[in-house]
Amino acid sequence: MTRIVTRPIPPRAQWQLEQEGVHPLLARLYAARGIRSRDELDTSLSALLAPATLTGAAEAAVLLADAIEADARILIIADYDCDGATACAVGVRALRAFGARVDFLAPNRFDYGYGLSPLIVELAASADAPPDLIVTVDNGIASVEGVARAQELGIAVLVTDHHLPAETLPAADVIVNPNQPGCDFGSKHLAGVGVIFYVMLALRAELRSRGAFAEGAKEPNLAALLDLVALGTVADVVRLDRNNRILVSQGLQRIRAGRLTPGLRALFTAAGREPAKASAFDLGFLVGPRLNAAGRLADMSLGIECLITEDETRALAIAQQLDALNRERREIEAGMQEQALAWLAQAAAASPANDAAAAMSSDSAGVSLFNAEWHQGVVGILASRIRERLHRPVFAFARGENGEIKGSGRSIPGLHLRDTLDLISKRAPGLLLRFGGHAAAAGATLREADFPRFRELFAAVAGELLSPSDMTQTLETDGPLEAGYYALDTVRLLENEVWGQGFPPPVFADDFVVESRRLLKEKHLKLRLRKGTQHFDAIRFNATESPDGNRVHAAFRLSINDYNGVQSTQLMIESFADA
Repeated sequence: MTRIVTRPIPPRAQWQLEQEGVHPLLARLYAARGIRSRDELDTSLSALLAPATLTGAAEAAVLLADAIEADARILIIADYDCDGATACAVGVRALRAFGARVDFLAPNRFDYGYGLSPLIVELAASADAPPDLIVTVDNGIASVEGVARAQELGIAVLVTDHHLPAETLPAADVIVNPNQPGCDFGSKHLAGVGVIFYVMLALRAELRSRGAFAEGAKEPNLAALLDLVALGTVADVVRLDRNNRILVSQGLQRIRAGRLTPGLRALFTAAGREPAKASAFDLGFLVGPRLNAAGRLADMSLGIECLITEDETRALAIAQQLDALNRERREIEAGMQEQALAWLAQAAAASPANDAAAAMSSDSAGVSLFNAEWHQGVVGILASRIRERLHRPVFAFARGENGEIKGSGRSIPGLHLRDTLDLISKRAPGLLLRFGGHAAAAGATLREADFPRFRELFAAVAGELLSPSDMTQTLETDGPLEAGYYALDTVRLLENEVWGQGFPPPVFADDFVVESRRLLKEKHLKLRLRKGTQHFDAIRFNATESPDGNRVHAAFRLSINDYNGVQSTQLMIESFADA
């Protein structure tokens, strides 16, 4: 059972924001999310943290400026998710605008694995025109061996990344990562695309100081890349601290104004959404997954090509291919989830049929799943779905090559997943062949024969680190909503704001009378609710269980239901509790 609680609202902060002219409802929501002054809501570009404060950015700018002046060949090595694709596109577009000779390589994850491996370096070096400088985006901080191999081959390396570093850093020429030791940058939550954007800002300043834009030369407008920065930042589910909210807000403003790259416009078309009405939700749940599908089922080269082409027709054709890949991904995911949920049911009945079912016991603080038939590119989504069901940290593994299995994990508040893997590696040296990631998401590779051992250790360590309250699912809400705010204007007001990880979208909670209930397509619960004299349509997607009785306490989001051209407010139900 999910506990529905109300997020505390500091009255003094709410009052202060209202006095400064913030809309009363927004003042309440912002105060509950730690905002104390209207100044903190300034999303102008001038409010961004200065590139000079990001350790390594100035040195990276010098390295890149020297490469441009020497007409050196630059190769960007991209990661295979949406953050990596947008980071690569930002790097390629900006460097070409600065006159660089730049290309990119997006390795197939199933053939080459993750990051700048020695194999990738050798592949790049064997090209007809090998690179003089490799730039990693959204990867590289763990690529100790790959960087060493590049140096052996005489290739300089610039690492731009945001993942948490291990004890040993790669011996790259320059590293730019807000999470590296000694970096005091004010935002530790930059996505990979945010890091490379900052490097490009520093590069423009360096080129400006060298007189590159003198004598009438047009200075590239890097703000034109903010649509891609916003997409990668939201899709990577990094914490939306103030700096990231500025990046996302600026990107959304450009998208809504129609100033977006052809590829992103094509992806909106494929998703059936209008850029003029773009929201962070669209970026994270509609556009991002279509781009991610390329990296999950094939390689990300197709997605990157979509983002860097200036040909509208070509962009639309690629976006349609990505949309087809996303549909295929969803079908694969549905089959995998059906298997996992069947094992969950077996475990609940205390009759596990195999190791996977046993691993899903509700007594386990950490859940590990493995099926030799599962698709490597989809296990991360599966882990996320099962985590949502169980409210437990989950790892899902698929078979790789040479007796290895590759897993993707998703965590819950209270358990730092990457640190958990680090602890496991110390307790069982050699068990984890490779690992890395964030607090909420991480990846690991191990030998197939070692899966039972990993499963036991992961459950044990999670049990030590998680408290009983951590493992009780709690939904924080913003409490009741005043009657006058159940209006379309309120929905539009909230949709125009930037919400996301660490700055959660508004969820309200109140008591309602249930006037009617029915199922849509046998899987969505449709309700007619009443509060006082007001009546509301409500829907809970992918849920068939109806609340008992005719009164219910519901946690909900506001949305717009557009039916036959008539718009009305609809409640999107997140959870129920007894009224």
